[in-house]
Amino acid sequence: MIARLVICLALTVLVLAVSARRAWWLYRLIGAGQPAFDRTDQLGARLRTQVVEVFGQRKLLKWSVPGIAHLFTFWAFVLLLTVYIEAYGALFDEKFHIPLIGRWAALGFLQDFIAVAVLLSLGVFALLRVRQAPERRQRESRFYGSHTGPAWFILFMIFNVVWTLFFFRAAASAAGNLPYESGAFASIGLGHLFSGLSPSALFILESVGLVLHIGVMLAVLIFVLYSKHLHIFVAPINVSAKRLPKALGPLLPMESGGKPIDFEDPGEDDVFGRGKIEDFTWKGMLDFATCTECGRCQSQCPAWNTGKPLSPKLVIMDLRDHLFAKAPYLIGGKDMPEEGSVEISSNGHGVPESGFERVTGSGEDQAARPLVGTAEMGGVIDPDVLWSCTSCGACVEQCPVDIEHVDHIIDMRRHQVLIESEFPSELGVLFKNLENKGNPWGQNAKDRMEWAKKLDFEVPVFGADGSGELSADTEYLFWIGCAGAFDDNAKKTVQATAELMHRAGVGYVVLGPEETCTGDPARRAGNEFVFQMLAQQNVEVLNAVFEGREPGKRKIVTTCPHCFNTLGREYPQLDGHYEVVHHTQLLNSLIRDGKLVPVADPSGGADVTYHDPCYLGRHNEVYSPPRELVGAAGLKLTEMPRHADRSFCCGAGGARMWMEEHIGKRVNLARTEEALATEATQIATGCPFCKTMLTDGVTEKQNAGEGEGVQVLDVAQMLLASVKRGDPSSNGHAKAAEPAVEPEPATPGEADRSDGNPSD
Repeated sequence: MIARLVICLALTVLVLAVSARRAWWLYRLIGAGQPAFDRTDQLGARLRTQVVEVFGQRKLLKWSVPGIAHLFTFWAFVLLLTVYIEAYGALFDEKFHIPLIGRWAALGFLQDFIAVAVLLSLGVFALLRVRQAPERRQRESRFYGSHTGPAWFILFMIFNVVWTLFFFRAAASAAGNLPYESGAFASIGLGHLFSGLSPSALFILESVGLVLHIGVMLAVLIFVLYSKHLHIFVAPINVSAKRLPKALGPLLPMESGGKPIDFEDPGEDDVFGRGKIEDFTWKGMLDFATCTECGRCQSQCPAWNTGKPLSPKLVIMDLRDHLFAKAPYLIGGKDMPEEGSVEISSNGHGVPESGFERVTGSGEDQAARPLVGTAEMGGVIDPDVLWSCTSCGACVEQCPVDIEHVDHIIDMRRHQVLIESEFPSELGVLFKNLENKGNPWGQNAKDRMEWAKKLDFEVPVFGADGSGELSADTEYLFWIGCAGAFDDNAKKTVQATAELMHRAGVGYVVLGPEETCTGDPARRAGNEFVFQMLAQQNVEVLNAVFEGREPGKRKIVTTCPHCFNTLGREYPQLDGHYEVVHHTQLLNSLIRDGKLVPVADPSGGADVTYHDPCYLGRHNEVYSPPRELVGAAGLKLTEMPRHADRSFCCGAGGARMWMEEHIGKRVNLARTEEALATEATQIATGCPFCKTMLTDGVTEKQNAGEGEGVQVLDVAQMLLASVKRGDPSSNGHAKAAEPAVEPEPATPGEADRSDGNPSD
């Protein structure tokens, strides 16, 4: 008794001292980040998130097989705490049991069940890693670039935890020291193997098992704190500090020192974006430390899947490794080298897409290297990596520990644009057009109503009657958007939507030449200054238009998900508060109210596949309305393998619409091939940019002799064709015109969803 007590307690004290030192170091390092004051509000929502995402493993269960295996492993860490309480108690008293509950058969059963489940889960994890071995599958493996050695080691150590648990408990059962007379089926069953041994032999076996069990646990603790498996401890904290409801939709306003930057009069010491690792907030640094290297984000990334160097996983890993390597300068008291005083020599790469290993160690060259830079410069993040992002949000959606990849990428872009003036040359044209003309195409504002000239009814323009205020029967401001105004393909969508609202008797107006770009492409490209300029101008116009209207009646409808997201979720940052709906939501409500009566084609509906726009789907969780419109139009929907929250990006987001793709396969072509593989004759979408990208993709494939006759249409065009089959005398609706029931604006977590995602 004395020997095992001394050995285990001595090991425990030593390991706890080392662990406390490491924990303090991590706390100081993460605490060295910039303030983030909005991460402790909404305590009720954060508690619910902890329950659902940590204890319920909601995000991990999206991948059914590995998710279930991880669920068992997580709960093993929780439930087996009771086994370790019993183990430490047994050091002092062989007959120890936990007070009150320590002899419950149910507890013994749970302990053994979860231990057996973990053994099975280890087999699943091992099989997955063999099947996904990056040595064989290279970039197709989601573990490409991850530290696979430590991953195999932790599986081995967890196996050691489980077998030593059963060894110790089996010996204790045979010796009559196990607290449970029944319930602990595996431990009691294995204990029969030791029947017939003498009490002294059983004591030795029990002591060996006990010391091994505690020793393995302590070894795991040290390994976890010094490896990527640190997420076991920091992931629950990171999940609790996540952006609510999730880190998609609106981008965060630019802050310096935890305070919003006043772009009309910025402070002399204000830091624009993230130009150094220490510019990130503590939440950003916590993100870096939390990465599990699971590669779910990498497997879903459209850039990575088309041969670009961007892997969201590798971005976070590079930032983490750079943060840890630079720690002596951030919290260790070492003086930062003066700018330009260190000659940086690049060592190449670990994998070609990872930038951290260009410069290793914690020397002056690590402290002086640029955060974003080419291989020759020793940059942590390569410019080709930074600018490949489409901001589609697939990485954030899939991340099981709520890392905010998109926010970090945009923040680095902000510094590159606003401070370094380093960005793809095509963006210079975009920025110039937005500043001078108020739209990405550089067209004149007077041409914003050209789309309406082909309609056989008059489109009401705000202020055209000279009143300068909305009439009582005007329900909606119809935001046309730059694409709807200037792109010939997108014009067909706004024309169809305008005609449907006209047929349904919806009162609406447009701004005409007073409308200007919402600023979305500028903000996603990192040019926050241009975004602020355009957004403030629009907010001023919109507030004047809605003057006198109380909240709830400041309604805007738009066909562009990017405008939808910016107007409804980013303009509140500038005191612009409106009820914004997507046209698919409004059209759905009009059908439900009987104001639009679609009629199916008597010869049979066409086969349709629907492409989810990222800024309508993942960013704002509007999945069902467009699909319901397809069904209402009498068309047959065939889903692509990647749809809804796993939809594959068209390639236009993150200002990529205005940049050329010089690396890998074109994203829009990859998505087009997936759509054509469904053998649908029509590809539906609800975004002008998706429509353009998919149309370009279909045209390219048709030029190669594939996809003949396939059309790309907005769901509004499909609905209009269906409505026109009805009785023209009823003007397309069954009831007299009356105010439409307001559709609910999309609120993440409450918006309509669609079923049918594939399991992995």
